[in-house]
Amino acid sequence: MSGRSDKSVPFAVKIVVSGGLGVGKTTFIGAVSEIEPLDTEAAITQVSVGVDSLAGVEGKTTTTVALDFGRITLDSSIVLYLFGTPGQDRFSFLWDDLVEGALGTVVLADTRRIEDSFPALDFFEERDEPFVLAVNRFDGAQHFDVEEVREALGLGDRVPVVACDARDRSSVRDVLAALMDQVIGKHLAARTGGGRARALAR
Repeated sequence: MSGRSDKSVPFAVKIVVSGGLGVGKTTFIGAVSEIEPLDTEAAITQVSVGVDSLAGVEGKTTTTVALDFGRITLDSSIVLYLFGTPGQDRFSFLWDDLVEGALGTVVLADTRRIEDSFPALDFFEERDEPFVLAVNRFDGAQHFDVEEVREALGLGDRVPVVACDARDRSSVRDVLAALMDQVIGKHLAARTGGGRARALAR
C-alpha cells in the first residue's frame, strides 16, 4: 500500500475583494466564508477625522486596517481564498502585497459614494487582471441599473457589472461565479492565442 489518499487536492485560487471605505468588503467575505473569517477591524476614532471621509456612511464605527480573509469551496475541485483590502487611501500601500498571486478581483461599489470606486478600478485596470464590479445594494440607497453604473464609471463591455447584496451568501456566490468565468475565459484565450502564435511561427 502506498498510503496515498485517493482524494484529489482541490485547486487553490486567490481572489481579492477591493473597493472604497464602507462598501461592504468585510461583510461580503463574512457572508460566504466557510471558516470563521479573519478581519482586522479597528474602531474609527477622532484620529481619522479629516483623513477618512465618512460621507454617506456616517453610521460606520469600524474599518479594516490591514486585510480580511475567508475561504469558500466552490466545488470539490476549486477552493477560493478571499483577501479583502483596506478601503482608505492611506492604506493603499498594502494593495501590492495583497494582490500578489491573485487570479482575479471583485471590486465592490456603493452608488452613494460612486466616486470612491475609481482608485480601485484604476489600480486593477492597470494590472490587466480579470475583475468584476459588484454594485452593493444598500438599504435605503437609490438603486441604479448596472448599465447606468457602468456608464458612470466609464467601464468597457469586457468588465462584468453585477448587482449584489453583500450580506447574502447566494448573492456573493453569484458574484464569485461571474469572476471565475472571467478568470477562466482569460486563461483559455491566452492559451488559444499562444497556440495560434506557435502555429504561425512554424
